[in-house]
Amino acid sequence: MFDNSNRDSLRQFYIDSWQKSKHNIALNPLEQQIVAVISSHPEYHHFLDSAEQVLHKNFMPEMGESNPFLHMGMHIGLIEQISTNRPEGIRELYQKLSVKLGSHDAEHRMMDCLAEAIWTAQKNHRPPDDTAYFNCLKKLE
Repeated sequence: MFDNSNRDSLRQFYIDSWQKSKHNIALNPLEQQIVAVISSHPEYHHFLDSAEQVLHKNFMPEMGESNPFLHMGMHIGLIEQISTNRPEGIRELYQKLSVKLGSHDAEHRMMDCLAEAIWTAQKNHRPPDDTAYFNCLKKLE
């Protein structure tokens, strides 16, 4: 999986991007993308404002905890897929779902398929199956 130093440095990047934004410090394009995702999740702002408490925290789903960094990372991954249209057709599907549900809700629905594809790939020790992933996405239309 991930070692803690990489996980913590990634979390620190989110925290730093958020703090830069709050202090009106210029952001690079990746930081802008991260801040846009953070901004759409006010329920996570307190995590990013208390860095010392969350930097090394293990979020435990079995304890009812949701990992805000994982959730926001899924948004970033999905946004990247949409911007590159990979798998092919995802951009058009996202546009249709956004009209129907709104962009944020469309992303959340699509992230369920992405999470399933990643989980299945990890379980089977294989790369993600783009066809199965896209078929899941098409069921959302």
